[in-house]
Amino acid sequence: MRRAALVGGGVVTAGAVVVALVAWPDGDGDGGSGRRGGRAPTSSAAAEPTPEPSRSYALSRAPRTIPAVREHTPARGPGWRPGPGGRVVVGDPGLRDEARLLAGELRLRYGGEARARPGDVRLDLDRAAKGRNPESYTLTVKDRTVRVTAPAEAGVFYGTRTLKQAVRADGAAPEGVVRDAPAKPRRGFMVDIARKHFSAEWIERRVEELGDLKYNELGLHFSDDQAFRVASESHPEVVSAEHLTKEQVRRIVDLAASRHITVVPEIDSPGHLGAVLKAHPDLQLRDTRGVATRGAVDIANPKAARIVDDLLREYGELFPGRQWHIGADEYQALVVRDPEAAYPRLAAAARERLGPGARIQDLATAWLNDRARAVGPARSVRAWNDGFFRGGVTAADERVEVAYWTGKELGAREPVEYLREGRDVVNYNDEYLYYVLGEPNDFAYPTGQRVYEQWTPRVLRGTRPVDPAYDERILGAVFAVWCDLAGAQTQEQVARGIRMPLRATAQKLWDAREPARPWRDFVTLAGQVEGGGA
Repeated sequence: MRRAALVGGGVVTAGAVVVALVAWPDGDGDGGSGRRGGRAPTSSAAAEPTPEPSRSYALSRAPRTIPAVREHTPARGPGWRPGPGGRVVVGDPGLRDEARLLAGELRLRYGGEARARPGDVRLDLDRAAKGRNPESYTLTVKDRTVRVTAPAEAGVFYGTRTLKQAVRADGAAPEGVVRDAPAKPRRGFMVDIARKHFSAEWIERRVEELGDLKYNELGLHFSDDQAFRVASESHPEVVSAEHLTKEQVRRIVDLAASRHITVVPEIDSPGHLGAVLKAHPDLQLRDTRGVATRGAVDIANPKAARIVDDLLREYGELFPGRQWHIGADEYQALVVRDPEAAYPRLAAAARERLGPGARIQDLATAWLNDRARAVGPARSVRAWNDGFFRGGVTAADERVEVAYWTGKELGAREPVEYLREGRDVVNYNDEYLYYVLGEPNDFAYPTGQRVYEQWTPRVLRGTRPVDPAYDERILGAVFAVWCDLAGAQTQEQVARGIRMPLRATAQKLWDAREPARPWRDFVTLAGQVEGGGA
C-alpha cells in the first residue's frame, strides 16, 4: 500500500519541541519499535522524552475489483491484509457457509460466532436494513479489521467477493468504506448444453467463476433438436446417451446456491423439440403437403402438451429456483408468409379453441400460457421475444417476461413495443451477448472490449439503446453460449473465448455507466484478481 512521505515540522509554544515527521517504511500496518529522532529540546522541557511520531498514510483508493465497486469513501490507515492468526467470524449463524468459503480462499481460520479482533474479518446481517436491496452490502476496513454487512446473505457474499479480489489484486483491502449494489437484478450466463454436451465439472467451474463476478443466474438450455441432456424418469425415452444425471444436476444446483446463483432451466417448446420427436414421431407437425416441419410438434395434439408438461413438472423439484425459461421461439409454422394456408389443421384448431377470429399465432400463445401454468404460479417465467405476437385474440400471460434476443426474425418487433406494454424484459442481445460456436449465419464471436466500451443493458436490439425512461423494465441481461456447430470449439476453448466477454458483461450489469478504467487496464486487472497474470 502506498504511504504518504510526509516530512515537515511543527512549532508549538510553552515547552514544546520541534519534531521532524518522517514516513514509516512500507509494512503490514503494525506499529514498529524504535524511535525516530527529533531535534534537541529548546526549552525547559529538555528532560522530557522525544515524542514518537505517528505513521502517516496516504488517502486510500477504492479496491480494484471486477465488477468495480460503485462507491468508496477513502480514509487514512493501514488497510487490512490476511495474516497469521487472522479469522473469519460471523454475527449470524446463517453466514457460516460464506465465512468458511472466504476463510479457505484467504487462508484464514473460521472462528464461528465471535467478536472481531485485529486481523479478523466479520460478516454480519443488518436487520435494520431489510428494506434495502438484498444484494447490497457495506464493507468497512478500519482498525486492521474488516466488517461486511448486508440486509441478506447474498449481499454479504458479494462483499466477500470484493474482499477476495482486492487481496488478490493488491495484497490488501484499502482503508475506508465500500457501499455497493448492482444496477440490475438479473445478471446471467446461459450455456446450450443440448447441441453440445458439457461435462458437469466444466459447468461447476463456470459456477465458481460466475460467483466471483457477482452473477446470479446460470441458464441451462438442455433440450433441442439435437439432444435432450438431463435424465428423466417420466420420459426416459427422450434422453440422449450423453447427458447429465440428476445427481450431477443436484450438485451443480447446490454449488450454484452456495454462490447465490439460481439455475434457470429451459425446455424450449413448441419448436426445438427434435429430440422429443425422435422418440415420438407421431407428434411431428406436417404442412398441407405432408412435409415434416423441423423441430416442431403439432400443438393441436393434446399428447404433445402432456409430454412437455410431464417434463416441466418433473424438473420442478430438480430446479427449485424461482426462474424458468419456456422457450417459444422459432416455431416453424409461424415463420412462413401464410401460416393458415400452410397449416390448415392448426388454423382450424385455433378457431375451435379460441373463436372464429383466432389464428395460429393465437394457438401458439395459448400453448405458451399453458406451459407457464404448468411451471406454476410461484415462479417467474420468460420466453423468447419471437414467441410474442402483435394483435390476435389472445395475449401472453402478463407474468411472462420477454427474453429479447433478436430483431432478425420474420415479424420481429422492436423492444420498445414490449416495454410500452409494461412487460419486463431480459436482454439477450444477439449483437453483443451471443457466442455462437462456428460463427454461422453472420454471427461473430463477441469481444469483451466491444461489450465493455459500447454495450449497456438498454441496448436490447442492434446497437441502439432504448429511452432511459424504460430502464427499470429491463431486469438485466444474459450472456449466452450457443452450440450451433458443436465441434467448432472444445469445452476449454469455449471457456477461454468467453472469459473477457463475461467479465465485461459483469461490469456493465453491476454499473451501466461508462467504466472509469481503460480496456487495457481492465484486461490486466482481470488477470490480477484471478490470482495470476493478465
